[in-house]
Amino acid sequence: MWKYHDEEWGKPLHDDQKLFEFLILEGMQAGLSWLTILRKRENFKKAYENFDVSKVAGFNQKKVDELMSNEGIIRNRLKIAASIGNAKHFIEIVEEFGSFDRYIWSYVDHEPIINHWNTISELPAKTELSDRISADLKRRGFKFVGSTIIYAHMQATGMVNDHQVQCFCHPDQT
Repeated sequence: MWKYHDEEWGKPLHDDQKLFEFLILEGMQAGLSWLTILRKRENFKKAYENFDVSKVAGFNQKKVDELMSNEGIIRNRLKIAASIGNAKHFIEIVEEFGSFDRYIWSYVDHEPIINHWNTISELPAKTELSDRISADLKRRGFKFVGSTIIYAHMQATGMVNDHQVQCFCHPDQT
């Protein structure tokens, strides 16, 4: 967890493949701990063709059966089906906006929101902004993109920086 915290969490991410990876992983995390997902991350990378969105969008029933028998990932049929459908919708967003990055970061005017939390208990599980993004993604057909999942995605990809003010990863400390 420390390596993830120190090197990834809260750092602005603009690569569509990585944004897709986090979208899939955050959806898989629903109801589970993030540590569980991090421990299975390499297995997910292999099973999900290194999160190649075009390949995931083309997964067929044979691939779904393979994923359902893969003990190295989360074997939830609804989450797996959602990840494939979300890949298709992700591609639609790329076609409409030129990139998923351009779409998702437009919600924060392409600049991270820097929060100033003193304690971890101050961090919200969701916000009005994550509510809006979630609603739009759902309108576009995405699944497992509730507001809490989307806020976690925003944190993971640096759209919001929720490092506590005393953390060396907070912009005020750098």
